[in-house]
Amino acid sequence: MLSSFYIKNYRNLKELHISSFNQVNLISGKNNTGKSSLLEAIFIYANRGSVESIVANFIGRKEYFTSNLRPDILQENITSLSSLFFNRKFSFNYEDRIEIGEPQLKDLISLQFVYYKEEVNQNAKYEFEKIRRITIDNNLDINNISDLFIGFDIKIGNQSKLLSLQKSLGSYVRNSISAPSLKHQFIYTNNSEKSFNSSLFDNIALTDKEQYIIEALRIIEPNTERIAFVDNNMKERVAVVKLANTKDVVSISSMGDGINRILTIILSLVNCSDGYLLIDEFENGLHYTVQEKLWTVIFKLAQELNIQIFATTHSNDCISSFSKVLNNMNNKSLGKYIRLDNVDGQIKQVEFSSDELNIADQQEIEIR
Repeated sequence: MLSSFYIKNYRNLKELHISSFNQVNLISGKNNTGKSSLLEAIFIYANRGSVESIVANFIGRKEYFTSNLRPDILQENITSLSSLFFNRKFSFNYEDRIEIGEPQLKDLISLQFVYYKEEVNQNAKYEFEKIRRITIDNNLDINNISDLFIGFDIKIGNQSKLLSLQKSLGSYVRNSISAPSLKHQFIYTNNSEKSFNSSLFDNIALTDKEQYIIEALRIIEPNTERIAFVDNNMKERVAVVKLANTKDVVSISSMGDGINRILTIILSLVNCSDGYLLIDEFENGLHYTVQEKLWTVIFKLAQELNIQIFATTHSNDCISSFSKVLNNMNNKSLGKYIRLDNVDGQIKQVEFSSDELNIADQQEIEIR
């Protein structure tokens, strides 16, 4: 599990050091204080800096990313990747690189634009190894070096992967062999839950984890007995439930946003045992009256399945419900509330102990 985390030059985070995390972490803050950026950085770290995770973050924000169908792939790659950097800065300066990871383990992932040149490797065994890319030291006078290209360097420890920006990022996603990632799921703010819930369910179908799903759905519909995914007329697989008071099955889509949001959260949760669950804007689609019950389930499963959870929120109702569950005697040592504040353009963390959070909640103090 992450015990602390460091971010430099990622999105709107010039430099942020979270000194400590717990098993269940709720992060709040005003708009543009870096809550989503923090989750994205953890996601990239969990994926060991893979191109897939970078592109997934573009898609999660509904940002544009490159395509082979577009005429100027190099410029579009630069535009897309520059959006990852502080102030969207396109720079070859080493000090402007992105760094994310666990500082005490010296396990940092760095991302940076670089110049490189290509050489023919005469000893290559395979065709794809014949062209060797060599990074050019930024301190050299590049005006005296011919045939330079712009690349994107992803470095993990002493290992480096250099991407040519003459190709679309999508081609790297389709053809890459990723480094082993840490088990995780990421629920984005504007996530299209129906698109991946069926595959998540397939992973745990006919196992003991099915019962976790049913118990969570009972937060909103107490008569839930069974759940399945079936094909509809649109050739999509949709979730249906069998209720205790009827012989018919009922589509979960017809039961409101709340039960669909709970389904997505719990399916994601039971699919990342011994890993991480990231939830952007936890409260989306959830009435405040069900949030405390859902947090109770999350704390329970986090312990049972050994999952570390990071969730963001804009909602005082969400903070209040988290506070009530956290201050249960069995949960006090498991959770942490962190607020991100913008102090003169620098994002800072403010931590609350469970007792401080409880007092603030009791006094109905707005702690965002």
